Amino acid sequence: MEKQKLVLIGNGMAGMNCIEEILKKNPNMFDISVFGSEPHDNYNRILLSTVLQGNTKVEDITLKNRAWYDEHDIVLYKGETVLKVDTDNKTLITDQNREVPYDKLIFATGSVPFVLPIPGSDKEGVISFRTIEDCQKIINVSKTGKKAAVIGGGLLGLEAARGLLNLGMEVDVVHIADSLMERQLDPTAAKMLQLELEKQGMNFLLEKATEEIIGDTHVEGLRFKDGSVIEADAVIMAVGVKPNVQMAKDSGLETKRAILVNDYLETSVTDIYAVGECVEHREMVYGLVKPLYEQGRILAEKICGIESVGYQGSTLSTQLKIAGIDVFSVGQFYADEDSKTISQYDELSGNYKKIILKEDKVIGAVLFGDTQPGNKLLDIISKQKVITDEEKMLILHASDQTSQVASMEQTELICNCNAVPKGTIIEACQSQGLTTVEEVKQCTKASSACGGCKPLVTDLLMYIQSEDFDEVIEKKPMCACTTLTDEEIVSEMQVKNLASIHDVMKELGWSKQEGCSTCVPALQYYLGMIYPEYELNKESLFINQRMNATKQKDGTFSLTPQSYGGVTNAAELRKIANVVEKYEIPNVAITSEQRVHLFGVKEDNLKDIWRDLDLQLSSTFGNTVQNIKTCIGETVCTCEKHHALQLAVELEKKTDYLVTPHRIKMGVSACMHNGAGSTTKDIGVIQFDRGWEIYVGGSSGRNALPGQLLCVADSEEEVIGIIIGFIQYYRETAKFAERTWDWISRVNLLHIREVLFDKDLREQLIESLGNDAYQNRKALEKSVQI
Repeated sequence: MEKQKLVLIGNGMAGMNCIEEILKKNPNMFDISVFGSEPHDNYNRILLSTVLQGNTKVEDITLKNRAWYDEHDIVLYKGETVLKVDTDNKTLITDQNREVPYDKLIFATGSVPFVLPIPGSDKEGVISFRTIEDCQKIINVSKTGKKAAVIGGGLLGLEAARGLLNLGMEVDVVHIADSLMERQLDPTAAKMLQLELEKQGMNFLLEKATEEIIGDTHVEGLRFKDGSVIEADAVIMAVGVKPNVQMAKDSGLETKRAILVNDYLETSVTDIYAVGECVEHREMVYGLVKPLYEQGRILAEKICGIESVGYQGSTLSTQLKIAGIDVFSVGQFYADEDSKTISQYDELSGNYKKIILKEDKVIGAVLFGDTQPGNKLLDIISKQKVITDEEKMLILHASDQTSQVASMEQTELICNCNAVPKGTIIEACQSQGLTTVEEVKQCTKASSACGGCKPLVTDLLMYIQSEDFDEVIEKKPMCACTTLTDEEIVSEMQVKNLASIHDVMKELGWSKQEGCSTCVPALQYYLGMIYPEYELNKESLFINQRMNATKQKDGTFSLTPQSYGGVTNAAELRKIANVVEKYEIPNVAITSEQRVHLFGVKEDNLKDIWRDLDLQLSSTFGNTVQNIKTCIGETVCTCEKHHALQLAVELEKKTDYLVTPHRIKMGVSACMHNGAGSTTKDIGVIQFDRGWEIYVGGSSGRNALPGQLLCVADSEEEVIGIIIGFIQYYRETAKFAERTWDWISRVNLLHIREVLFDKDLREQLIESLGNDAYQNRKALEKSVQI
């Protein structure tokens, strides 16, 4: 089959990362050509500041050299600019009069520096800070000049200022706002940063609007709108960037601030895509590495014909070391009327932490000095986890004396840009003998993008090589089809937006393309939890609430008419009796949960039986909440039963057909005689004179296990709320096939109580379960086959 022609316009980080993802997914699908306006191989633009500061050389920030392009049969046109795309004839024209045809085209043209439209901005000595050439110009200016002015108090401006100080120049940082990095830091953290940078020699002129760059042909200084003047031998323009979209606009692509794309990074023109800083997605333009790499992964799937849920936007976070000072921010870091703030400010140690919460979920944070909790906060926000009081205290009171990497879970990300968790790095170090950051970078890609995680990688290496390190990667893979654990798979599914069993198996390297009886149901369950709209496997034995049967070994089927709480009536019993007689069903039994069970049903009779019964059927197969066992006075007990039966009915209706990690058995006992055996169920309830006792984690199986008392509830309403919250928390945090008692042992009963006794958290869990149950019922009702 002839390969398609794929052309990439832009040789930067976002575009080439996308090409790398395409090569991973289908290395033989395309003939690839790349056009780059700069005369360089693909390099890490983010690390230009380290070149300016003298810490690295240009060759050290190269990501893909010419040998890499040759190895992958990619044609690279360096120093050649695409002028226009002829979308009708599917060709592009360059500034060297080259015409190149394409089948698929990707715009990754990035951004261009924004230059203030003020008098004098074209004078010699006015330099932007965006390319290797810009970096060299600044270094050359420092050899003759003594004083520089940096316009812009954002990240780029501060990094340039630090480099100029290292080059021996005096530096004034001019910023129009009243605080530094106002898009990443709140006023407190910004002030702390300013004080630290002033100690290093920077001078700041805040709330200054530049009116003119003065001098004859060369820069001599700046004049501000308030009339004040400063001297300068060079002016570094670092006021921001704007998407480089003019050529796309001239070629007929729809643009606003940037090139408009949908969730699959498709532009308004067929077979043309866009990725990176030149893209506007859902009214957002991203400039950080992590979201651009996430876009690249989605685009690679799309262009290779792999189904996915598309790009849903990114959680923005910034983890930086500015001139040796650690700062971190993520999400919304200003409180409003719907949110609350917890903070800690230690002026002596120079540490500041602020967390913004909404309904006990973290929506934003700012850290200064001690940024150890940054990765944990990002993980909590990205996965919408509920944060407990204990976790809040751990984050606020984390100490520099405590090893951050030692306390991290192995599934927590070290490198957010490339989604590399701690466990992956430990495993690589142990299996391949890695000892340096460069080796880790080459092997796992950690720290190869923005470089913000390099200190964390360094700390992890030191920890691995220390006497305190005692972690062993005892991975228990999900099954023989993969080397990944359940936790790693779920994390990858969330990070990479994998939304089908096929995507998971292909993207995560399954050894068996069709999977097995262990991993297929597990993946199906996890997909349903991550994506509530995910449809159940239509080959399941579940049909729907009125068409449901379980196939037996002898080829016949069994079915159980639903009677919530074991309560029925004459009309229902009459229907059942008529069906048994009409279709000569050989076996009828009463189950231990007080349900009528019909078995020995012939397949040819199923449709007619479903029609004649016209009753909702119970699901007795698979990992669901099973029928609740009640006690109705079959013993000498004559205690009142009505309230217990009503409670069982309500619980069953709320959990009907709800998929769970493992089967959940429940019992509701009307009195302390415990006629339903509630103390040996996954969840059990016993009524007594002052309320209801709730037990969890019991088993009545071959190895009987007594349940633990979770709590005592005052009312039926409270019982239902706590049990629904318990089931949903189990669904959200247990591994597939993990029994309730194993889960309780792993996460700790005290922690479960803390979550459930928090009224707001419990309400969120109840709401989530209700939404999941609704989606599950919709999916079941769609299916009409056995």
